[in-house]
Amino acid sequence: MNASTLHFDALENRDPAVREAALMAALPAQVAVAQQKSRAHAELLRGVDAASITSRAALAQLPVLRKHELLARQQAGRTGKDTWDPFGGFSAIGWRALGTVRGARRVYQSPGPIYEPEGAQADYWRTGRALFAAGFRKGDLVHNSFSYHLTPGAWIMEGGALALGCTVFPGGVGNTEMQLAAAAELRADGYTGTPSFLRILIEKAAEAGVALPHLKKALVSGEAFPPSLRDWLLERGVEGYQCYATADVGLIAYETAAREGLVVDEGVIVEIVRPGTGEPVPDGEVGEVVVTMLQEDYPLVRFGTGDLSAALPGCCPTGRTNMRIKGWMGRADQTVKVRGMFVHPGQIAEIARRHAEVSRARLVVTGEMANDRMLLRVEATEQPDGLAGRIEQTIREVTKLRGDVELVAPGTLPNDGKVIEDARKYE
Repeated sequence: MNASTLHFDALENRDPAVREAALMAALPAQVAVAQQKSRAHAELLRGVDAASITSRAALAQLPVLRKHELLARQQAGRTGKDTWDPFGGFSAIGWRALGTVRGARRVYQSPGPIYEPEGAQADYWRTGRALFAAGFRKGDLVHNSFSYHLTPGAWIMEGGALALGCTVFPGGVGNTEMQLAAAAELRADGYTGTPSFLRILIEKAAEAGVALPHLKKALVSGEAFPPSLRDWLLERGVEGYQCYATADVGLIAYETAAREGLVVDEGVIVEIVRPGTGEPVPDGEVGEVVVTMLQEDYPLVRFGTGDLSAALPGCCPTGRTNMRIKGWMGRADQTVKVRGMFVHPGQIAEIARRHAEVSRARLVVTGEMANDRMLLRVEATEQPDGLAGRIEQTIREVTKLRGDVELVAPGTLPNDGKVIEDARKYE
């Protein structure tokens, strides 16, 4: 890090072509590490020639690992007698009972439960970059109100703050009056935590007549951060920025002073894929965020976050040249139950694949419970006679359910990432 510049380091303003070449050059080694040090990836990537994965097109041919699959493997690993492994074979670090050479610094439990390891290197989650973009600097006191209990949220932020040379007050969650007193009495420079709790703190300060004149900046995550709340904070003297991080992969993207989407972190490769598939979507189209890690401790390859976003064109006006995404736009897991049968986004993708005329498809489920109706709206480049009927037959073959088909012109369906829309009434 070079705090004398406008950027965290020289990686941020590299020529995009130089960055892409470096990322693609790192890919073969990363895939090989995953195959060699992660028992689960050795199975998932069996037969893959790591040396051949040198482009995004080649990467897109590898399977996407989704969170429900990670959870299932972890659950199986916890009960395995001969191959006990609470990480499901994905982690290359652990502790003595796991027989790993390199030890993890901490292990966390997220809802599921899913367990995540933390490596020993400084700023393991890479959040120093996001904090720097939000205005945090060496010597600041950071009031950290993410939970220090079970989950990694607080440690994700703390690691980045310590890497910047900040001092951290571990506020955690709850105890609003005590946290407010600490923020005032210690003269905290900045806040990390959820945006909703920051608002609660500021409102409580106003009610109690407590001044927070030193609290000038914030990096928030874990919730939506709408412009209305951003402006509300700014009116009260706090400049808030957001970052997008998960317990599995750490920092994915972060906001800058330009306020034009989120810039992707330098330590990951991000793809936007059509929900239910591993197929990258065109730039600007909403899809699922898929992340490939560039590290050895927890070498997740093509991890599907389950979150929706879209790539933005061009570079950030701040001079950061990495890919930008719009931010969190909802969840990609749109599985529904229709007449007692589960219907998955992957099935809709399979229906579309079987018909060359189909470019996009969206299933709309309507009616009342026990009286469900399925309508598959299909964008078709060509609409020959009998196409709707053939697609209806494919719906029955793939889902074991009957559904109607509506053929529409390309560009008709909303660009919101939805593959399945549940429009039923539950009153």
